Amino acid sequence: MSEAVTRTATTSPGLLASLDPLLREWLPRQRWFAGKGRPVTGFSLVAATELLPATAKLGLYHLLVRAHQPSSIGAEPHPGDCYQLLIGVREALPPRLAPALIGHVEEGPLAGRTVYDALYDTRPAEVLLEAMRTRARIGALRFDREAGQEIRAGLVPRAVTAEQSNSSVIYGDTFILKLLRRVVPGVNPDLELPLALAREHCPRVPAPTAWLRAELAGEPYVLGVLQPFLQGAADGWELALRELAKGEDFGAEARALGRATAEVHLALARALPTVTLGHTQLQRLADGMIERLEAAAQAVPALHPYVPALHSAFSALADLAAEGQTWTAQRVHGDLHLGQCLRAPDGEWFLIDFEGEPARPLAERRMPQPAVRDIAGMLRSFDYAAHSAGPPAEGWADTCRAAYCSGYAEVSGRDPRTDPVLLRAYETDKAIYEVVYEARHRPDWLSVPMTAIERYATTDLY
Repeated sequence: MSEAVTRTATTSPGLLASLDPLLREWLPRQRWFAGKGRPVTGFSLVAATELLPATAKLGLYHLLVRAHQPSSIGAEPHPGDCYQLLIGVREALPPRLAPALIGHVEEGPLAGRTVYDALYDTRPAEVLLEAMRTRARIGALRFDREAGQEIRAGLVPRAVTAEQSNSSVIYGDTFILKLLRRVVPGVNPDLELPLALAREHCPRVPAPTAWLRAELAGEPYVLGVLQPFLQGAADGWELALRELAKGEDFGAEARALGRATAEVHLALARALPTVTLGHTQLQRLADGMIERLEAAAQAVPALHPYVPALHSAFSALADLAAEGQTWTAQRVHGDLHLGQCLRAPDGEWFLIDFEGEPARPLAERRMPQPAVRDIAGMLRSFDYAAHSAGPPAEGWADTCRAAYCSGYAEVSGRDPRTDPVLLRAYETDKAIYEVVYEARHRPDWLSVPMTAIERYATTDLY
C-alpha cells in the first residue's frame, strides 16, 4: 500500500472577498443550491485549500463557504448553508469549459483571471483521484481509501452533466466520484451506510472505494465518496419511462427491485442496531406527520379541502399505538425512488445515494425508522412515472406497486401491504412533502402529488 502524501495548504488573503460578487450571481443558479428564492447577502469562509498553485497556468482551490441569506418570515435565524466548491483558475477558458464559467475576477489575488467550476475540467478532476489513490493529507482535507482497495493511475475523468443535487465525475468507466455540494458536520449516511453494507457483503450497493473528508474545529465533514461505476447500468427512472412509453409491462422489474430493496433492508438490520417503536415513539411519529400536514396546508392552500381526511391517516396510526401496536425501526435509505436505483445489463438492481433527504437535519436522517418509509417512497415513484408520460397510466402504476411489494415479501418474509395503516401514513406523508416541493420548485408537476392526495383522502389504499 502506498504511503499517504501530506503537504501544507496555503491560500491567498482576500481570496473569498475577490470571489464574493461572482459567487452571489453564480451559486443561486446551481441545481444543488438549497436556498433558492432568497438573495445571498454574503459569504463566510469555513475552509480554503490550495490544491494547485494559482501562480501556474491552472490553479485549483477547494473551498467550503457558508452562504448567508435572510431567513423566511417567521423562521428561526439560520447560520447559512455550507457549500463545497472546486474553483479552477485560468487566464481564459477554452470553449469546452464555457458552461463551467463562474466569472472574471476584477480585484484581489486573482484579479484579471477567470474562475470556473473545476469539476468540468480534466486536470482538476485528476488531482482529486490521485489524492485518493495516494491517501493524501492536504491542509484540513483527508483523502482516504478502503483497506485493500486499489485505484489505478491515469483513469480519464469526465463530469456527469445531468442536473443533480450533488456533482459527479466518472473515471474511465471504472469509478464514479460523488462530490457532496451542501455539507454538514457529522457522520454522513452516504458513506456510513454503504460501508456498513459492504462489511455485510450486501451485493446490492456498490462498496465505497475511497472518500474525501475534512476535520474542522473537531468536527468531521464527509465531502465525497468514490465507488465502482456500473458500466451500462440504466437509471431506474429513465428505464421505467422508456418501458411506459413503449407500452411495456414493468412488473417483472418492479418485483426484482422489491427483492433488492428487501436485501438491503435485511443487511442494514444485521449491520446496525434496530429499535422497537412503542406508544410514545409512534405517537411522536404521528404528531410529526400531522404537523407537516398543517404546515403544508398553510404553504399550499390547495391542500385545505383534504386536511381532515388526510389527518385521519395519521390519527389511525396513533390509535394503533395507543392499543399497544409496535413496529421495528432500523436504518433505511431515507429517500428511495426510481432515480436512486440502477439496473445492470445482467438485470440485477442496485441502490445508490444513501444521503437521505438533504433538507432534513443529519441527526434525523440517521435515526432508525420503519422500513416501510423506503417502500412508500418507491410506491410514490411508480405513481410519478405513471403520471409523467402523458395521460396517467393508473393500471401501470398499480401493477408496479403490487409487484414491488410481492418481490419485497419474497425476500423479507413480510408483505408491506399487511401493515396498511403504517404504509398509508407514510405514503400520505410523502405525498404532502411532494406537494410542497412541487409548489415551490416545479409548479407544472403539482398535479401529480395533488392527484394522489385526492385519492388518499377519498379511498382506502389496500
